[in-house]
Amino acid sequence: MARSPVYEKGNAWLAFCKVVMYPLASLLGRQKVGGAEHARRRGGYLLVANHISHLDPLFDAVAVRKTGRIPRFMAKASLWKVPVLGKALAGSDQIPVDRTGAGAGQNSLEAATAALNAGRVVLIYPDGTVTRDPEMWPMKPRMGVGALALSGDFPVIPMAHWGSNQVYTSYVQGRRFHPWPRKDVHTVFGEPIDLSDLRAGARDARAVRAASVRIMTAVRDMVGEVRGITPPTEFYDQRKAERLAQRSAAADAEPPAAAAPPETPDR
Repeated sequence: MARSPVYEKGNAWLAFCKVVMYPLASLLGRQKVGGAEHARRRGGYLLVANHISHLDPLFDAVAVRKTGRIPRFMAKASLWKVPVLGKALAGSDQIPVDRTGAGAGQNSLEAATAALNAGRVVLIYPDGTVTRDPEMWPMKPRMGVGALALSGDFPVIPMAHWGSNQVYTSYVQGRRFHPWPRKDVHTVFGEPIDLSDLRAGARDARAVRAASVRIMTAVRDMVGEVRGITPPTEFYDQRKAERLAQRSAAADAEPPAAAAPPETPDR
């Protein structure tokens, strides 16, 4: 395959990842990429994508690399402790996200902003984890994506995919691997999301929230186009669902009220 006219050179670790990931992605799925012209650009930009399987980073990395760019994923910091994988993540300049302790996430936000300002491509899953939505739609976004999007004037490009969830099912259907027969994995890049009005005003909590919702709405609508069905109008709220489940479990665990003793008739 000929190189893209926009081609970002990598280091030895990235070359190693390519040798491993390209054949693996090809083995597991027939990847079909659309809208590559939106990602085939110079300079830093933020990629925002839906998250439907633990295999998403594999297929997303291959799709982005084929446009000539190298994605820097924002991923949970615990992965850096995994043997071999941790070295590959560090060596390829991926961005760890630590959600524990005071100021959780601030260091990763600063690292991602620095990467974007340096002309890199940063990829983030706005809902922060593989979706728990029963119908596999994007969930309510975390505010970090809005804060990152408003931290500079770089393009924010939506990315939608479908099919990786049929290769490896995750939380909703239970974790199961279905490598054969090979599945079609669709990946589509969209036009940059317009955030000019939010960037022109005060970049406060309200603006961050509005940016997060606007970004996730664009991703959700693209997912609907890829799936060929109309998306829901509201986002699945994982935290709310967990609270309701806990209350329901607590109510079921309560012992039944003792029956009142029968009244003694008057004589």
